[in-house]
Amino acid sequence: MLLSGEEITKHLDNNIVISPYNPSQLNPNSYNLRLSDELMVYSGDILDMKKANPVERMTIPEEGILLEPNKLYLGRTVEYTKTDNFVPMLEGRSSVGRLGLFVHVTAGFGDVGFAGYWTLEMYCIHPIRIYPDVEICQIYYHTLEGDYVKYDSGKYQNNVGVQPSLLYKDFE
Repeated sequence: MLLSGEEITKHLDNNIVISPYNPSQLNPNSYNLRLSDELMVYSGDILDMKKANPVERMTIPEEGILLEPNKLYLGRTVEYTKTDNFVPMLEGRSSVGRLGLFVHVTAGFGDVGFAGYWTLEMYCIHPIRIYPDVEICQIYYHTLEGDYVKYDSGKYQNNVGVQPSLLYKDFE
């Protein structure tokens, strides 16, 4: 079952942490998260799942930055989130998708207990200028039934910036 916006508000600072929190970003059944000014792109021609791939970090200036089609960009949310007793999920906003920018098409399923900033996988089909602090995606929460083990030591837990894939650690 999905939490309503009112339920999200009721659980703030208890089972749900969103920091900073702005009531104007609350929706009927989700909360809009903003894009930070940090971007990362892979700098190698070929990506290898078994290796740490080289990356280049970029800053999105106030006047925006133009994204190129057919290129993966990794960004992160301005907001830090933490969730207990609910399953956090992330989706791109429809207004952003209608401009041909796909945000978090895969890997939007969070784990109970996740704490940190969300790394956003962004891909565009048409050149598009993006800006820092734009409400780019939305987080929503599912209830959870049954006993569970809280996520607290994963590869991405308690991150502070954009995270490239750490899949190579699964092979170690």
